[in-house]
Amino acid sequence: MKVIVIGAGAAGLMAAGQAAAAGAGVTVLEKNENSGKKLLITGKGRCNITNAEEMPRFIEYIPGNGQFLYSGLARFSNVDLIHFFNELGLQTKVERGGRVFPVSDRAADVVETLVNYCRSNGVEFTYSAQVDQIRVEGGQVVSVRLKDGREFSCDAVVLATGGASYPGTGSTGDGYRIAKELGHTIVPLKPALVPLEAGEEWVRELQGLSLKNVEVAAERNGKTVVSDFGEMLFTHFGVSGPIILTISRSLIGPLAKGEKILLKINLKPALTPEQLDLRIQRDFAKYLNKEFRNSLNDLLPKSLIPVIVSLSGIPADKPVHQITREERLKIAELLQGLIMTITGNRPLKEAIVTAGGVSVKEINPKTMESKIVRGLYLAGEVVDVDGYTGGFNLQAAFSMGYTAGRSAAGE
Repeated sequence: MKVIVIGAGAAGLMAAGQAAAAGAGVTVLEKNENSGKKLLITGKGRCNITNAEEMPRFIEYIPGNGQFLYSGLARFSNVDLIHFFNELGLQTKVERGGRVFPVSDRAADVVETLVNYCRSNGVEFTYSAQVDQIRVEGGQVVSVRLKDGREFSCDAVVLATGGASYPGTGSTGDGYRIAKELGHTIVPLKPALVPLEAGEEWVRELQGLSLKNVEVAAERNGKTVVSDFGEMLFTHFGVSGPIILTISRSLIGPLAKGEKILLKINLKPALTPEQLDLRIQRDFAKYLNKEFRNSLNDLLPKSLIPVIVSLSGIPADKPVHQITREERLKIAELLQGLIMTITGNRPLKEAIVTAGGVSVKEINPKTMESKIVRGLYLAGEVVDVDGYTGGFNLQAAFSMGYTAGRSAAGE
């Protein structure tokens, strides 16, 4: 079997290596000058390869057509993936939230391990290769043609071109065009995990501040739409970080319709309102003769203090011993309900993951083969599957790539 893999990302590299290991002659066509360009920036350059969550709960963290992955995850699970990397000499570790990283904390080691695995099985790489079209005769894939006119004949093609986010890494949506030309339905694209923009000026003043162990709830018409607990980050446009990215998926639709979304941050979710009030009273007793602005150092990060002081409406220079009970309760309320207005989301090109893509209804989940074109297999972000942050999307890509590669090789 001659197999062409289009794209040298997570899904493509896994597909190529597995197809070659199963006995196929494999060529990878990659538009960049090297492999794994997007993989290198995942997990802040550390590469969160998967999550240790047990099956079948794992599927719950893939809200975008997670059920489609039942077969793929059964065939190549997170446990299998960890074993795969460990066998190849890449040791892994599990961090908070079940996130799995290489012990080295280097995404480059993940890419190198995958490329070496491919090469050891005889995979050939052709870089700076921009695909123009997949040629089909009699409903069967016959070749792949590049924009420079070169043509590669084949028995099967794995389309693993990635999504449309982070176009600087090469994922510019080419795969959608190619699949559409072959008769596939493309579910409209939208950002899945994406930072959010806020209206308040104080949010921008906190640029660079990272908060851990906070609870965030998004409200629409006074009702909570979605909430999460963990880490977030203030930016020059609004908010980002793991929990913001996760909740963003539920807010894209309402924001597109112009609906008003309020984000409520609980800075002290481990305390009841009564416990927090007692904590503030203790701090006030300690700083009894100080000004209000100098009494919150034990309670808050330094950059957040002026914001809370301002929002409380209490004069910054008011002596602590003059603060009333009502004012103190107002502070506690602010700390457990810091509210900002979400005005929109960042564009698709800044999203971590693309939602939408080739319809899963047109792909056989057991083989990843197209139901429209024989010999065409699809894997990774080009398929309409998306999960939450935490390693779920990369596992989906690896499982689809494994299945596509093995199937394309004729297993």
